[in-house]
Amino acid sequence: MKVKKLLTTASVSALVLGMSAAAYADNWRYAHEEYEGDVQDVFAVAFKEYVEENSDHTVQIYRFGELGESEDIMEQTQSGILQFVNQSPGFTGALIPAAQIFFIPYLMPTDMETVLEFFDKSKAINEMFPELYANHGLELLKMYPEGEMVVTTDEPFTTPQDLQNKKIRVMTNPLLSETYRAFGATPTPLPWGEVYGGLQTGVIDGQENPIFWIESGGLYEVSPHLTFTHHGWFTTAMMANKDFFDGLGEEDQQVIRDAADAAYDHTIEHIQGLAEESLDKIQEACDECTVTRLNEEQTQAFKERAPQVEEAFLEMTGENGKKLLEQFKADLEAVTGE
Repeated sequence: MKVKKLLTTASVSALVLGMSAAAYADNWRYAHEEYEGDVQDVFAVAFKEYVEENSDHTVQIYRFGELGESEDIMEQTQSGILQFVNQSPGFTGALIPAAQIFFIPYLMPTDMETVLEFFDKSKAINEMFPELYANHGLELLKMYPEGEMVVTTDEPFTTPQDLQNKKIRVMTNPLLSETYRAFGATPTPLPWGEVYGGLQTGVIDGQENPIFWIESGGLYEVSPHLTFTHHGWFTTAMMANKDFFDGLGEEDQQVIRDAADAAYDHTIEHIQGLAEESLDKIQEACDECTVTRLNEEQTQAFKERAPQVEEAFLEMTGENGKKLLEQFKADLEAVTGE
């Protein structure tokens, strides 16, 4: 007796549906600039978990150095090799000059509560920046702060005069170079992968980063004098290749937006107390490290040099930069009352 295997209409439909689901279950590639466990990685992991829990897609994360430096992963995203990238405006500045606005010193407040309120409510960040990024083939999904910038040097400093002839590493960002030139130092562009060795060998005399990077990258080992100048926050942006994003269905686009929102909320919770925790680790591990927090009078000496950086920003960005800066200041005034 022959046994016939019959495929019912229902089973055929189920098979086709399964094949269809498999065909559209993609592995999305996501690169960022930091090490495992750092803030951008915390964001990426939270994004990945949300996507994989709420869709059939998977997300492959590439951390610092796995696909090259920051410029490399941006090029790979624009070309469609990567679907997502997390990159600081510090590196995006050459591509999108107006993104350098975050490097105008003393423009941003430094207390976390005000910074977070600004990011939540700012029209400049939530309405104007997405348009700027879209013009360069990028779908801006989230901008978020990582931490207050801290300067590390081979010797303590409290005045701009102390920074004379000091070679301070900067990202490949024209405005950041202008900032340190205004502060009295010699700005020295250097890829992130060369910073530790540059400090160790004296190629550079100092650098700036959020305190958690200084701790996780071991920079305090070769640049032991930490100075809180109160001049700004490190900001980063998570974005997608725009052609990829626009080619998705509404459901997948919404999953991505929701995943970015969930990752943002998780990351903001993560950075609460992170700077203090990282500083404690540095001080516990390093006997020769010093920590200087500029007082109001000392800060003022640096703040007085900020207008020339703002002027340079306007020269670099023209009318678009002027409109963005005006909105930025209006947004700040709305949350600070100043």
